[in-house]
Amino acid sequence: MCGIAGFYNPNINFGSNPKDNFKILNNMVKSIKRRGPDGDGTKIINSCCLAHTRLSIIDLDKGSQPMSLSFNGNKYHIIYNGEIYNHKILKQGLISEGYTFNTTSDTEVILNMFIKYGPGFVSKLNGIFAIAIYDEQENSLFLYRDHFGIKPLYYTELNKTLIFASKIDTLFEYPRVKPSIDIRGFNEIFTIGPAKTYGTGVFFGINEVLPGEYISYSPEGIRKKFYYKLSTKPHQDNFNETVEKTRFLLEDSIKSQMISDVPICTFLSGGIDSSIVSSICNNNLPKDEKLATYSFDYEDNDKHFESHSFQLSQDRPYVDIMKNYINSDHTYLNCKYETLYDLLETSVDSRCLPNMADIDSSLLYFCSLVSKKHKVALTGECADEIFGGYPWFFKEEMINQGTFPWMSDITFRKSILNPEFAATLQMEKYVKKAYNKTVTEIDYLPLESDAEKKLRRISYLNIRWFMQTLLDRMDRTSMHNGLEARVPFADYRLIDYVFNIPWKFKLYNNTPKGLLRYIAKDYLPENIMNRPKSPYPKTYHPKYEELLKIRIREIINDYSSPLKPYLNITAIEQLLNSPENNVKPWYGQLMAKPQMFAYLIQIDYWMRKYSLSL
Repeated sequence: MCGIAGFYNPNINFGSNPKDNFKILNNMVKSIKRRGPDGDGTKIINSCCLAHTRLSIIDLDKGSQPMSLSFNGNKYHIIYNGEIYNHKILKQGLISEGYTFNTTSDTEVILNMFIKYGPGFVSKLNGIFAIAIYDEQENSLFLYRDHFGIKPLYYTELNKTLIFASKIDTLFEYPRVKPSIDIRGFNEIFTIGPAKTYGTGVFFGINEVLPGEYISYSPEGIRKKFYYKLSTKPHQDNFNETVEKTRFLLEDSIKSQMISDVPICTFLSGGIDSSIVSSICNNNLPKDEKLATYSFDYEDNDKHFESHSFQLSQDRPYVDIMKNYINSDHTYLNCKYETLYDLLETSVDSRCLPNMADIDSSLLYFCSLVSKKHKVALTGECADEIFGGYPWFFKEEMINQGTFPWMSDITFRKSILNPEFAATLQMEKYVKKAYNKTVTEIDYLPLESDAEKKLRRISYLNIRWFMQTLLDRMDRTSMHNGLEARVPFADYRLIDYVFNIPWKFKLYNNTPKGLLRYIAKDYLPENIMNRPKSPYPKTYHPKYEELLKIRIREIINDYSSPLKPYLNITAIEQLLNSPENNVKPWYGQLMAKPQMFAYLIQIDYWMRKYSLSL
């Protein structure tokens, strides 16, 4: 994995002022250095300037970037962040066509694929990627993002110059690109955050290349095209055929994502998703090699854990069962409540935005520990979104809500805001508009029943919104620590197929993720296979909330706080003085009152850091 950045203007020769432009590129490199701590490079080619930082995983010696190739008198240049899992197959096809290679890197394969097939080559890739390619002869820049947006790619335009980067704040290293925010951006933060509308960078004028999209910029202007969209198709396979195809796609995805020139590991929570990934990884390692696995928990959670409908049990007993079952080289990682608090601001730095509060800061910490021994980790992320693991997939009242089920009631969000500000935001209208926009993208089969249409709608919303939030979290927290986190369940071939499987198969035996559980019997012990869903763990330590309350009181009593004018101070004080933690989750399944305090702390820090106001 890596970080990429650069800028392009078809009407300017940046080589005529190399000193100033290399200075900009070097500042960009510093901004994305944590994503690629093993090396970096910059290059100016006429109208295009490229910067790259490298996390060495494939071809450690020769895979440096920017990489350039000459073909038939033309030169092509690439910077790239990601992994192409089918690059060896693609390479063999190119070799049979007479192409030669100087490295074993997937970067060289990508550039040769572009040369042979043109800009649409990207449809042949299977992987996670953000790519920038400059064609000298055509004086054109091409930006590509993977099918489901696992790798980030942001951009903005200034006086016909396109500036792009893996991180939002890297764009601010370009002169006169400054952070600012408008009503839409505040709605992204207060109304639908920590999610965000796909395509927007929240800051005014900042956009992102959409999942499955590529952008070309040339003297003729900017053009956007989708090479991939999740589509609705009739499902012709019976149950047994569905099981076999799903099993094959899942196994193939996991095996292909084990490709690496450095040792791999897995995250193991003892849940069905991470356990399947770990089991299949273990089965495909050399017999003399042990799989390294990691689990996450919090100091004193055995004393303070509170079982509830969203989180019935702790992970540790199930981790013990699973690590013994596969005989993995397991490491238990624990986080102190003080660390969660201390890293709230750092997690904003990693994402350039407020995020899932301590859920992000804890993962940031855990990834920092994993990265001391490993550069590549496979995770169980995204299984719930595609196989139907959340309550809103099978609870009728949640299916019929007509809004995003993970934030079905925004009353609590609204209550903590200054009433005039909340009225200005028109929060309900913003949510409805975002929801309706997504719903209009969905195609339905002619003979689908109303019930089937509702479940397809929920599934599409989860993949487009909720899954994206979790993918963003995983990428930013891992890459901030120079760790590449891979997500086999997000293989586009698997999602393509499972999205169209009838729900009577997906919820086999009227069980959440019933199809996946049926498949899991080949890989897992029964008590893991039948374990109820348990989300990513959070701390229940009472002293964590005490720290949050102290900081919130400081904010509401600080007249220099940029956040304070936007808050309903009376409501915040009542919340602080309430002895009961009776706030229902306001986002997802775990973000309740403590996480709202933490989220507000993050917003205050974010506004201070970027000098933001309406």
